[in-house]
Amino acid sequence: MPPGALSVETLSYGDVAKTIDHSLLRPELDVETVTDGCRLARRYSVASASVRPVDVPIAAEILSGSDVLVGTVVGFPHGSSLTEAKVFETERALEQGAREIDMVLSIGRLRSGRDAEVLADISAVVQACGSRAIVKVIFENAYLDDEQKVRACRLTEEAGAAFVKTSTGFAPTGSTIADLKLMRASVSPGIEVKAAGGVRTLDALLEVMNVGVTRIGATATATILEDFKVRKAELQPATA
Repeated sequence: MPPGALSVETLSYGDVAKTIDHSLLRPELDVETVTDGCRLARRYSVASASVRPVDVPIAAEILSGSDVLVGTVVGFPHGSSLTEAKVFETERALEQGAREIDMVLSIGRLRSGRDAEVLADISAVVQACGSRAIVKVIFENAYLDDEQKVRACRLTEEAGAAFVKTSTGFAPTGSTIADLKLMRASVSPGIEVKAAGGVRTLDALLEVMNVGVTRIGATATATILEDFKVRKAELQPATA
């Protein structure tokens, strides 16, 4: 569809729900909250529940038999772990049931222009996943200028990852429309774009979808999807 064509009228519930990675990443979340969040993700049939590495087994158990994937994070939130540590985190997460890996690239190395190290870091995680999981690479755009964001896009694509992603949600700023447009324009059509940080309403979700975003990280999942249901119902013709 052309830009701006996506709306409540043109989208199905599944179209919207499957753009959402329900985020359960805050450090203070207790086990009960994580459990409830995974059940919510299953109930709303979103794309994935994105949980902390320690919570992967919980998510895998709750989401077993559903079409909601288990996602987790690697090198989170600063990206400064050794590559070997990121690979270990990835392999352990896969063993425990994760099928999507959101890794933070080495922010300081990217800012230093040490692209070969950034590429090797991403490539190692992609290789560890093989065909078992996809990799989304988090840039943390709050700390990057546009030239660095473009280089991050190109390195991510060269490494074979599936997604470029704006942010962790824990930096001073999250996703912006300008950044999302830049990222969409800086990768091939086969690479997808994920927005994280700041998409809290259905209108905000529709706005980012209309610039080419195919996945968001959200904590306001229920609010967004219940709003979609209400608006969609209002479009249906009244019955006698």
